[in-house]
Amino acid sequence: MKTVDALGTYCPVPLQLLDRALARAGEGEVVALLADDPLIEVDLPAWCHETGHRLMALRRDGDEWQGLVRRRRR
Repeated sequence: MKTVDALGTYCPVPLQLLDRALARAGEGEVVALLADDPLIEVDLPAWCHETGHRLMALRRDGDEWQGLVRRRRR
């Protein structure tokens, strides 16, 4: 599983980095996103809904978030 470390960045950078990683991922592959932007709680589910990728999990650990996103089928 690939991991995108977007810690220390703010919207829209975490989603841009995730988008690049998913573009290089194979169909159905899961990519982890690490972020500390508090808006990721709202932005990541909305972005997944808009792009067709599947949000598998989103959990908070202190000030950090970890999201697991499965790449959509083409």
